Amino acid sequence: MSETGHLHRAIDHQQLISSAVGKFFRRIIPMLAVMLIINQIDRSNIGFIKAELHTDAGISAAAFGLGAGLFFIGYALFEVPSNMMMKRYGARIWLTRIMVTWGMVVVFTGFVTSPTQFYVLRFLLGVAEAGFFPGVLFYFRQWVPNSHRGRATAFILSASAGAFLFSGPITGAILLMHDFMGIAGWKWVMFLEGGGSVLVGLIALGVLVSRPQEARWLSAQEKEALAWQLAQEDRERENSTAGQSKMALLTDRRLLTYCLIFFTMTMTGYTLVFWLPQIIQRIQGFSSFGIGLLTAIPWLCAIVALNVVGRYSDRYRDKLSQGLGLAMLVAACGTFMATLGNPWFGFVAMIVACIGSKVSATLFWPMPQGELPASIVAPGIALINSIGNLGGFFAPTVFGYLELTTGSTTGGLYALTSVSVITGLCLLLRRNKTTPGAMISMEK
Repeated sequence: MSETGHLHRAIDHQQLISSAVGKFFRRIIPMLAVMLIINQIDRSNIGFIKAELHTDAGISAAAFGLGAGLFFIGYALFEVPSNMMMKRYGARIWLTRIMVTWGMVVVFTGFVTSPTQFYVLRFLLGVAEAGFFPGVLFYFRQWVPNSHRGRATAFILSASAGAFLFSGPITGAILLMHDFMGIAGWKWVMFLEGGGSVLVGLIALGVLVSRPQEARWLSAQEKEALAWQLAQEDRERENSTAGQSKMALLTDRRLLTYCLIFFTMTMTGYTLVFWLPQIIQRIQGFSSFGIGLLTAIPWLCAIVALNVVGRYSDRYRDKLSQGLGLAMLVAACGTFMATLGNPWFGFVAMIVACIGSKVSATLFWPMPQGELPASIVAPGIALINSIGNLGGFFAPTVFGYLELTTGSTTGGLYALTSVSVITGLCLLLRRNKTTPGAMISMEK
């Protein structure tokens, strides 16, 4: 075949891939975005009812921090098995199962009357939700080539951050239903938000398509082109690790490094989720709904920032480590600034911290998605997420203990700042790996 023929063939191939991925973005991404928004609302809504839990169920600041963190223990224990089950049953069945069961646990949380019950249900929420976010990332590996994955990840993380645009106002408005039908406002939060998860999970069953071959809305040529591209990228990753056992790959230094990086990222991320409402409550003169609206502003700023960064992450894949390091330093500046000045200055500091935290995630996830070999991508991503998410147990627990013993959140914010600074500086000195499949020869 002539050089011109090869060029036209390559162009046609890329057009088919772009068309197929575009259809996936239009038909599937919106459903995943809604699921992730609800996921974050259900995971973080306890941050808005901390005072009510203390009054009605006797849950102190330390008990609240422990309960918030126990979620991540259940999550970590069942993360890898859950992702392996998704690989077996497909996204349509498994992501739906996860969403329905976590919604049921949230509803049951509306009946807690003691710290012990709170601990058990938070642990069970982690068990039920285990595998959801890494399952979405693995889902991308089955649909989206490397050249489009950064943008896909940015969309999903936008939905995750977007949850906080809705969670504050929605949860604040539901709290105003206090004593409606004789039921406390915080119970209405659990009943309505958990019930909504069950309903949306059932709707997702009819929307999600596990693999390109099962999509009726793709043409035969689009299916073939997309399948070939994804298989080619998998082969390149496998060839780069030929001769290594799966156990050796799972103990690879690169994988363990990703686990450590994500651990430090989640320490900041989930402390912001659980304590941001409390920090903003220092600003006087706002109702629960007003506090909810203020809480949404930092996440709105984060969405704008991560979408700007997401546009460039696919183009500059060799600079991801340095970008991630800078983003973590921005998050560190925000948490440090929150210890200074008046409540409004602290609010501005939280905007900076939220931007750094969410941009970090946008830059982080394309790295393991593109570098891990196909044979371990499902358990590998799940392992990163599960071990990393233990930071979500460690940070809120320590934060709650420090607040109880010192009467202030300042010590916890100093600790978070130190961790983010150290990790950010290490990342600035790290060399990026060349992502397999970034440049694919079009000859078969």
